[in-house]
Amino acid sequence: MDILSVVGAIFGVGAIAGGVLTAMSARIVAQYEKGLVFRFGRVVGTRDPGLRMLIPFIDRMRKVSTQIVTMPVPAQDGITRDNVTVRVDAVVYFRVIDPVCAVVEVQNYLFAVGQVAQTSLRSIIGKSDLDSLLSNREELNKGLEIMIDSPALAWGIHIDRVEIKDVSIPDSLKRSMSRQAEAERERRARVISAEGEFQASKKLAQAGAQMSESPAALQLRLLETVVQVAAEKNSTLVLPFPVELLRFLERGTPSAATTAEPTPTASESTPEINPPDPTQALGQGNTPAVEQDGTRP
Repeated sequence: MDILSVVGAIFGVGAIAGGVLTAMSARIVAQYEKGLVFRFGRVVGTRDPGLRMLIPFIDRMRKVSTQIVTMPVPAQDGITRDNVTVRVDAVVYFRVIDPVCAVVEVQNYLFAVGQVAQTSLRSIIGKSDLDSLLSNREELNKGLEIMIDSPALAWGIHIDRVEIKDVSIPDSLKRSMSRQAEAERERRARVISAEGEFQASKKLAQAGAQMSESPAALQLRLLETVVQVAAEKNSTLVLPFPVELLRFLERGTPSAATTAEPTPTASESTPEINPPDPTQALGQGNTPAVEQDGTRP
């Protein structure tokens, strides 16, 4: 009985020890992870998702996520190529495609990608104009993605995409751009109005040439204009009377001057009456008559 008790105790201790070792060696790798196994400090391989066993006290596993990481890039102040101070922030989407390189080649791949994104964003700001930053963001995103992806490939990281989130410009520049946009809109409005006037003048010239061949068309057009103006219910109606219509009526009506007799003018019918000379009348009334022999009466 003593021997059996000892053997049973040994088996029991061994089972407990085996269970403890099994628990210590068992590792569970999630579906979105890769297990990187180190043996005595050296990489011996990777483990796929599932239950994986390790050698206790010898192997060590480090799990690396293969999900897409969304990393916001802090806003960077910079001066564009046309000497405008701007503040630009972005966001980087990347994932680990080689866990060994991501763990061995770089100390902290998250920090490394963040620093590369900031420096690349500053470089893009200095190489671009303000108009490019505001309008050509797709091309800038592609260029920024290439700049970040070049060093990241050596770290086992793939950059899926890079997006510029916001571009902040000074308030004074915003006001200047607003005035420029207003001036551009006003210029377009004036050009469109001028083109409309030019086309209208051509049509009016054609209409005038057509109406000159038919004077009755001018009268009909005048009557239509009167109807349109009268429909507005104005208290005062100013009606222009064209000279062409007068000429048309003059040609249709016989002249009254040809049937009437000529009337004499005032110079022809009234005889000329000369007023008396006051000096002569005064001389006749005050001077006594003198006889022919020279003696007074």
